[in-house]
Amino acid sequence: MIRIRDLRVDYDNVCAVRDLSLEVEPGEVCGLIGPNGAGKTTTMRAMLGLLEPTYGEIEIMGVDVREHPKDVCRIVGFMPDFPPLYEDLLAWEFLDLFAASYGLNRSQRRHAVAEYLDVVGLTEKRAAMVVELSRGMRQRLMLAKTMIPQPRVLLLDEPASGVDPQGRIDLKNIIRRMAEERRTVLISSHILAEMNEFCTSVAIMEQGQIVVSGRIEEVNQRVMGDSLLAVEVLGEPERLLAIIGADERAGPLERKGSNVYEFRYRGDAAAASDLLATLVQQGVRVSGFSRRRDNLEDLFLKVGSRELS
Repeated sequence: MIRIRDLRVDYDNVCAVRDLSLEVEPGEVCGLIGPNGAGKTTTMRAMLGLLEPTYGEIEIMGVDVREHPKDVCRIVGFMPDFPPLYEDLLAWEFLDLFAASYGLNRSQRRHAVAEYLDVVGLTEKRAAMVVELSRGMRQRLMLAKTMIPQPRVLLLDEPASGVDPQGRIDLKNIIRRMAEERRTVLISSHILAEMNEFCTSVAIMEQGQIVVSGRIEEVNQRVMGDSLLAVEVLGEPERLLAIIGADERAGPLERKGSNVYEFRYRGDAAAASDLLATLVQQGVRVSGFSRRRDNLEDLFLKVGSRELS
């Protein structure tokens, strides 16, 4: 797990991170989002001991980063935004080199290289020179390298940058698998629509500070307040309008199509289910009914940010 308390990082006269506190539990995938200069990368680098904090506490899997930086490096996998690669190696040689540095023997290295090339979808590029790989393929190769020692905590800084659609699908599957294995993942990305598919929690940063953080459902409730219901009906909508209008938890209806109506709803999933049952029982011919929470883009804009990193 990750636990940060009152973290501050200064660059000369500039405060890059100010009094930041954050917790990410095992099995959580936390999306760290914010505009350029918000302090996301600085926070990650401080977590790795690459930057000396002005003050604050950082613990990863119970290990104090400032007191035992080498121990932290053994349990954390870090993938930077623009990862450095050895361009004069073949793809498999690059992974084999790092597998050896992690202490794997020849047989283990051979197995790990094959496994993680397959995981990131680069098996066919096994014998390609790193210099010949596209930006997205380099990202995927670096992700494979990051996973070789099977770290308990993953810090991923813009991992989907430049990655093709298939690579992004592979990335989502990898992150989901990490969560299922009870690993802790902190991921910074500007592709908010995709992060919404696998993040379980979120931390939104502005000017070096956490504006809001927590499980996505909790943050949604706190920031957005209500879920959004969409109802599609057959025939005249008068009965629908009357029932919704009489429900104190429902906001004003907005017509989205010839037969589709949307409205904010303060009830939970069970209340929404009860509302659907009431509509059907009272003769409304419902042909479509959906309930959704606002996604990370909605949250990001609601909090007040405008420029994505």
